[in-house]
Amino acid sequence: QVQLVESGGGLVRAGGSRRLSCAASESRLINVMGWYRQAPGKQRELVATITNGGRTNYAGSVKGRFTISRDNTRNTVYLQMNSLKPEDTAVYFCHANLFGKDYWGQGTQVTVSS
Repeated sequence: QVQLVESGGGLVRAGGSRRLSCAASESRLINVMGWYRQAPGKQRELVATITNGGRTNYAGSVKGRFTISRDNTRNTVYLQMNSLKPEDTAVYFCHANLFGKDYWGQGTQVTVSS
């Protein structure tokens, strides 16, 4: 069982920045790690993913503003969020896929005030 522990959420003003971190309790290298988010009344949506080889994928709404990165030695993934907008307000969930099985973190709230 892989546990994912997120940190870095909080309240930030529009135009500001925030960095999320997610550490996995797993020694084996995780294939894909990423971030999803869920706003009130909306479905969970992809934010960004990164493979263990460094290949990234972003939602169109965050491309150019958010950067995903990872430390393979620690199975840790980061999300640097810049130029935040009120519509980025959501609970952000860390995700990992290991040998075809999906794991989720408990979520961390990011609130962007206008």
